[in-house]
Amino acid sequence: MNKEFIQAIEDLEKEKHISKEILLEAIESALVSAYKKNYGTSQNVRVDINQDTGDINVYMRMDVVDDDDFEDDLTQITLEEAMEIDPRYEVGDVVEYQVTPRDFGRIAAQTAKQVVVQRIREAERGMIFDNFITRQGEIVTGTVQRVSNETLFINVGNTEGILSPNEQVPGEHYNINDRLKVYIMDVRKSNKGPQVFLSRSHPGLVKRLFELEVPEIEDGTVEIKGIAREAGSRTKMAVYTEFENVDPVGACVGTRGARVQAIVDELHGEKIDIITWSEDPKVLIANVLSPSKVEQVIISDEAEKSATVVVPDYQLSLAIGKEGQNVRLAARVSGWKIDIKSRSQYEASAPDLVEIEEIEDFDEPEAVETLQTPEMPQAMPEEVLEEPELTEVEE
Repeated sequence: MNKEFIQAIEDLEKEKHISKEILLEAIESALVSAYKKNYGTSQNVRVDINQDTGDINVYMRMDVVDDDDFEDDLTQITLEEAMEIDPRYEVGDVVEYQVTPRDFGRIAAQTAKQVVVQRIREAERGMIFDNFITRQGEIVTGTVQRVSNETLFINVGNTEGILSPNEQVPGEHYNINDRLKVYIMDVRKSNKGPQVFLSRSHPGLVKRLFELEVPEIEDGTVEIKGIAREAGSRTKMAVYTEFENVDPVGACVGTRGARVQAIVDELHGEKIDIITWSEDPKVLIANVLSPSKVEQVIISDEAEKSATVVVPDYQLSLAIGKEGQNVRLAARVSGWKIDIKSRSQYEASAPDLVEIEEIEDFDEPEAVETLQTPEMPQAMPEEVLEEPELTEVEE
């Protein structure tokens, strides 16, 4: 090797951001292995590369030991022999001999080439990983390159992303060379390089699409507080703003629905419900059950975040949704467990609830007062008053 080789390494340092020192250390380590392999020796050797001239020298290293401790003539030298070379040697020092073979330059060149190629590949993989790990949770546009066992491999720049069947949207069909917006779900290292896992069904895809389409979300004026999705069918999203002069839902919908329609088109017709977030759980629960009309929200257990919702009889199926989809999405967006009852169901079950409370807390008037709220049927107090009269008749 020569100065041109050193110059090439310096160029690689600038282009591939691979440290020159690290690269030379790797080459030296590989040359040690190559020397031992090609010359069939188990000697302890060191390879030195002159960083100015590119010259390579091989040195045999031998530990200085007492005559009594001498065991291996390939790795050890007695103190007496060492002092013949230089009287300043002591036990524990290392004696080095230059043993560079005449034809070692050819071996060194081949080995150096292999090491450089390997290091370049590792550096490129590292840069790809660093690039995508910082973009985790973002959207990228890619092209479908190939399909294997229903898994799509998508070109997302300088690597292939993996779109597994579980992360695809039911009903969507993909062809080679199709361009897709995909969500970077996870990035992992592997022996073959970084693996980028993509998704078309993740709720984050919808959230990022709104950030791209709605400037008010991008600049923080409007905040997405909750989102739940059943890919290919429906998404519910709750939005909020601190600014009184901003309509968060209107900002997401856009003029004549232009903004939300662009996202619906990207999702191939998936329905999107956009509702207003509220810190009041009753208002929030009523909102997330949209488009159903809600008559009453009763907080059953605030600690467990469970609530009972009363809707008109004719709205019950709409509130629950097809196969329970509406209430399921509403619960995920709000974070509350929601039990939906029609008005007739609630009125039929309410007297039984009052009777149980009266038996358990009969000596606590406050419990009765709590039950006598406008939310409960008016027939309940009458039943409480009738009981003493029945007792007197029996006597």
